[in-house]
Amino acid sequence: MDFTDQRLSYEKGVLDQQSVPTSPFELLGAWMTEAIEQKVQEPYAMSLATCGADLKPSVRIVLLREITETGVVFYTNYDSAKGQDISENPNAEVLFFWHELERQIRISGRIAKIDAGKSAAYFQKRPHDSQVGAWVSEPQSGEVANREVMEQKFAQLQSRYPSDSPVPTPTFWGGYEITAEHIEFWQGRASRMHDRIVYSKDDNNNWQTKRLLP
Repeated sequence: MDFTDQRLSYEKGVLDQQSVPTSPFELLGAWMTEAIEQKVQEPYAMSLATCGADLKPSVRIVLLREITETGVVFYTNYDSAKGQDISENPNAEVLFFWHELERQIRISGRIAKIDAGKSAAYFQKRPHDSQVGAWVSEPQSGEVANREVMEQKFAQLQSRYPSDSPVPTPTFWGGYEITAEHIEFWQGRASRMHDRIVYSKDDNNNWQTKRLLP
């Protein structure tokens, strides 16, 4: 299939280096709020790229669950393929793409587990069946004979933890935070003359901005 003739002209917005806030998290929050208001479907879905000791990159979608003063937080199974990558190489990057707004955001930095108590507090906020599902996915990414095996395990766990009883937080499950070192904001423009503004930390740990060629 040849897609060389398939293209769109991006003309919905502009990104001016002179008017962006000092903190990239202020702009990230503003763009996220606008994406939610514009009803972008799951605007907090982000592509997470990791690379373990084998030097083979892997990308998958995870869900943003918090914007902190220093980065972004998501939750997953620590024994998953991504968890193995992170244990071997703490450098990672996430990407948001919102087609409806013709925008992208890239956040790169070092990734580490968050406090276990914070992970447990979030786990208990999840829907009951999602809590049960976390126990089914152990080890996440591990091979399973068929779907029936999964369904049987899920049913067994539902019997053990009925809907009116708490589900314990798995020790193999919790949150990661990417402490941002670079954050790039991309606004699509006509004629492929896109706006790209990147925030990076200087030697004094202050954020500086620069414009990149499209």
